[in-house]
This record gives sequence, structure tokens and C-alpha cells, in this order.
Amino acid sequence: MEQREFRPRTDLAVEAQEMFIEQNPDKKHELDGIIIKEYEQGKYKLTRVEIDEKGGERVGKKAGNYVTIEAQDLRNMDPKFGRQSSTILGEEIKRLMEEHSIPEDARCLIVGLGNGYVTPDALGPHTVNKLYVTSHLFKLHPEMVGEGDRPVSAFTPGVMGLTGMETSDVIFGVVRKTNPDFMIVIDALAARSVDRVNTTIQLSDTGINPGSGVGNDRKEVSKETLDIPVFSIGIPTVVDAVTITNDTIDYILKHFGREMEEGDKPGKALTPAGMDFGERRNYTEDDLPDEEARQTYLGIVGALKEDEKRQLIREVLRPTGHNLIVTPKEVDEVIEYMSEIVASGINQALHESITPENAKHYLN
Repeated sequence: MEQREFRPRTDLAVEAQEMFIEQNPDKKHELDGIIIKEYEQGKYKLTRVEIDEKGGERVGKKAGNYVTIEAQDLRNMDPKFGRQSSTILGEEIKRLMEEHSIPEDARCLIVGLGNGYVTPDALGPHTVNKLYVTSHLFKLHPEMVGEGDRPVSAFTPGVMGLTGMETSDVIFGVVRKTNPDFMIVIDALAARSVDRVNTTIQLSDTGINPGSGVGNDRKEVSKETLDIPVFSIGIPTVVDAVTITNDTIDYILKHFGREMEEGDKPGKALTPAGMDFGERRNYTEDDLPDEEARQTYLGIVGALKEDEKRQLIREVLRPTGHNLIVTPKEVDEVIEYMSEIVASGINQALHESITPENAKHYLN
């Protein structure tokens, strides 16, 4: 079997922002071709990035709109928090639809990418199973269609290993037959940071490449290939060993930096070494020591830049075959929880009759 290099594909708004800041440390939110907007909404952090053709060449991303909804509390899988998350997701989907002037009666096709038999990759199929679909009602039972509903159809194309067909070819065939006005594609993603696994929801209007998150370059599903707007929704559910190793090195350095900063505080002297009393320690970029201190702690590795460090780890792990793809042990519950959030958010965005108050009654 051909081995493919793992290339994470997730949190595009955040990644574009990080690349932008790395290249332009003195300009935080705007440069030619790139506009970054950040919002705090309770426990949620929203990052919106608008990239034009010039900006896309600068950061290596396709021109378009990228949105990341981030909340560490998503990991707690609280039902009430999940309902709040679906409402915020629905509002962001509506905003992107308005930017593309999608009419209220436009027909939507929803595609759930992924392998339903592999839990971390089953976000798309699980979400499709929970959606409120109405296209058949408009055709066969119009009396059952509520005011504010729109024609919505959905399907899961499966994966090439199970069907023997390119996923994009299956999608193109369904689009030609059903002729939707726009499409929403749902997929599980691979995280570029451990902290983003199961804590971020990504949206974009640039389409998607099925399977590209794990190194399978397939045909692009986008407005350019289908001639209709294509919105993508993804949640990072896995992370590779390169990312885990890279983040662990950063955590070590941030730990040393925090210890240096807090070492002389009176309260620190009374705390036994290694004890945090059950509290989760949240490190930030401000905890990183300067380059000289990093090199003192970890030698050459400590002085490497982010991309150099990742490349070194990749070069070490690739020949050994140990660049494993890892998912949290509670992934079954996570996929069920996240798919409900995504399905409810889509339902609220597409049907005016579905509100945050009644949304749970429309989940299958």
C-alpha cells in the first residue's frame, strides 16, 4: 500500500492568522489581501479571516472567508453548552450565506464526508443522520412543509476504500442529478495543535478536498468545480505524532518559562514540586522564555523556529513509520456530541422555522 505523508488540515482561520502574525509581527489585524477580526462571545472565541487572491498567495491559502469557533469547554460535552454552540454555528453559517446572497428558498445539498465505520472519521455521516431533510416533502407531501422551511437533501458518499469510487466523482454525479443551488460539506479534520482537538469548529466558503487532511489529494469540491457555492464545516478529531511531539516541546519550554517567572513568588515556595492541586494549567505564548533560555534548556532544538522544529520531527519519525494518527479515548461520545451540534446549527441556519428553543425537536 502506498504510504502518504500526513499533512494536517484544520482551523484555517487560526492558521492563516498565525502565519500572518509570524510574517508581520508589527501588524496584528490587516495587511494587503488579509483582514483578521477576532471576537469574544462569552466562553467562545471567534476568528474571522478574509483573504483575497493576493493574500492567498502570501499565506498559502485559497482566497475566501475562514471562520473558527473555539471553546475549550466543548471538551466537557455539556448539553446546555452544546445547544449554545449550535446557535453560534448557525449564526455564522447564515452570515456566510448572506455574503453569497443565498435566497431563502434556495435548494441545499448537504454532504457528510468520512467513514462511518471509523469513529474519528464519522463526523460527517453521523451529522447527516441527524439533519432535518425536506426535499422529498416538497415533492411528495407539500402539506407537511412548514413556513420558513427550505428544500434540503443530504447524503453520505462513503470513502474510496469502501466504494471503489472517488468521493468527488460521487458528489459531482449527485449534484448533476439533483441540481442544488448551494452545498454544505461536513468533514472530520486533523489538528495542527493538540489544544484544538475537539475544541474548535471551522467554517469556510472555499470548498474542500476530500481526504486531504490525511495526505490523500482528491478532486476539489468547490464553486470552481461545481459552479455553486460550497461551504465546508469541520471539527478536528485527530492529531498526528509530529504535532504531539512539537506541542510537547513547546509545553516543556513554557513550563520552564512559567517556573522562572513564578519561582520567587512567596506562594510558590509553599507548593510541593509538581503539585497543581488538580487545576488544569493553561500555558500561553507569553510563557515561552527568550531564545537564549530556550537554547540553554533544549540546545539546538530549543532554538529552532516553529517550521524548522516540525520539519526535524517529521524527518525523524517518517523513516520509522511512527508518525501515528491519534484521537482521544472518549472519541465515541465526542462524535455523538459534536455531530449533534453541527446538525442543529445547520438546521437553524437553513430553516427559519427552527429556533434555538425548538431545535432539539428537529434532530433525528
